[in-house]
Amino acid sequence: MISKDQLKQVFVEQNEAILKKPLGIERTILKTIEKKVKLPHVVVLTGLRRSGKSTLLRQLMKKQYNDKDFYYVNFEDERLFNFQAENFDMIYEALLELFGEKKTFFIDEIQNITDFESFVRRFYDSGFKFFVTGSSAKLLSKEIGTKLTGRHVDIVVKPFSFREYLDSKDFKFDKHTIFKTNTRAVLKKHFSKFLFDGGMPEYVQYNDSEILIRIYEDIVVKDIVVRYKVDNLKQLKELYQYLITTTSQRFSYNSLRKFIKINSANTIKKYIDYLEETYFINIVNKFDYSLKKQIVNDKKLYVVDNGFIQKISLKFTKDNGWLLENLVFTELKNKGNVFYYSDKYECDFVLAENNEVKEAVQVCWNLTQTNKERELNGLLEVMEKFKLKNGLILTYDQEEEIKIAGKNILVKPVWKWLLQPEP
Repeated sequence: MISKDQLKQVFVEQNEAILKKPLGIERTILKTIEKKVKLPHVVVLTGLRRSGKSTLLRQLMKKQYNDKDFYYVNFEDERLFNFQAENFDMIYEALLELFGEKKTFFIDEIQNITDFESFVRRFYDSGFKFFVTGSSAKLLSKEIGTKLTGRHVDIVVKPFSFREYLDSKDFKFDKHTIFKTNTRAVLKKHFSKFLFDGGMPEYVQYNDSEILIRIYEDIVVKDIVVRYKVDNLKQLKELYQYLITTTSQRFSYNSLRKFIKINSANTIKKYIDYLEETYFINIVNKFDYSLKKQIVNDKKLYVVDNGFIQKISLKFTKDNGWLLENLVFTELKNKGNVFYYSDKYECDFVLAENNEVKEAVQVCWNLTQTNKERELNGLLEVMEKFKLKNGLILTYDQEEEIKIAGKNILVKPVWKWLLQPEP
């Protein structure tokens, strides 16, 4: 077992490393997190690996704790991999002797320690504040929920939004930008890059494909294969690559057996659940008032960031509408429950609250004479069925307003939609 002196060495190095970490751009979600500082609750930051959770902790340390009034522990450090939860008191003793008495803990990748929630609960009851990060939705919700019911708040950290991407490129956007020819052209150039490269912070900064590939490999191996003791890595990776290549297409667990050499639909579902728990993908159900039908109907899958699609997918088509659709989904997911709609016609997305459809959205690269009727019919069917007055068609760069059958349909570029003011 690691000694107290060895722990001290680890913590001194970790403390120096986190304080040297660049602050980066200020994330939009930081304001939400700052509102939780005065609450006694444990603040749990979850999300995809390398999506910026540690940077958010760094920004909190600077803005709220003057870079000194806290303890920091990173359990992604391989020297702590075999640490046992029952020895947490030794961690506290080492930190106390090194840095004096503090009342706030910042802990990275806490799910790497089994039974961590018992330690957190005990210190929480003694008046300590916790900010913790983790990369597994299931583990964190299950373990923290057991000991800390009603005592924690969960916040999901995602890759850069388009606004944050522009900030990272020092592009200053304001309400006049889109009306100026020169800045509008630069803005659209940035959007084209964002559409293909995505918003993973390190990749945006360094533009090195190896970064995205390495993140994906860590998710598959460390977060899935090792944690869930998956025997057949080759099968698992074949399934994931197929799913990423067919992003936005309908599938069922049984249908996947035709393309992947996995005989059990239950095993396929289990593998897909693992990937969703890492925040790498989202599964979308067909809208239905019956939960049972939602479960049995075909699904769609979307990837958390377009950059991964470009680096992992085997798709060679020049049709980029699927990238546009994936990007639109990642934004809609921030606004509520997202479904796809299919009856006589199809609609890419419906947004629902309390099982009631509030918004309908179609996505296509270009609205043409060939596809216009199909796109409108799908949207109009949803609008008629759910009594919606307004509908939305999002394109790469078209804009118009269509009035038809007493309905109002707005055609809008995705880049402009992404930059519209928050309600």
